Amino acid sequence: MKYLEFEHLLPMTLDEAWSFFSSPSNLNLITPDDLDFKILDTLPDQMYQGLMIRYKIKPMLNIPLDWVTEITMVRDKEYFIDEQRKGPYRIWHHEHHFKAVDGGVLMTDKLYYDIGMGFIGTLAGILWVDKQVQKIFTYRKTKLNELFAAQT
Repeated sequence: MKYLEFEHLLPMTLDEAWSFFSSPSNLNLITPDDLDFKILDTLPDQMYQGLMIRYKIKPMLNIPLDWVTEITMVRDKEYFIDEQRKGPYRIWHHEHHFKAVDGGVLMTDKLYYDIGMGFIGTLAGILWVDKQVQKIFTYRKTKLNELFAAQT
């Protein structure tokens, strides 16, 4: 299983950060366009534990994949966790942590993922998937800087 951690200082209050990130519809704003990410459900304004979200995504060769995530844990203004229930990974566990600090909010993403599929999955990770995951989080950081004029 792979583990990645990303930190980002956002120049905003904890209330502002939580309001933005706990709104499931904002995920589309911070996902790279080339993934052709489409949310298939009508979403609530605010996430809650047990919320299931269905997407279509085209991560490779313009082939559409179904992806379903569940919000498995929410602790107001501290963290939330999403886990894949259906999709391209054997395991996808993504924690979003928020902490008020001098200068704003430190957002920390902790991601555990496993492609599965034995040797083929390992090879796919080396050749493609691991780079794509890094690219998504690099894009997010850039997009968040644009949206919130972050000083990082």
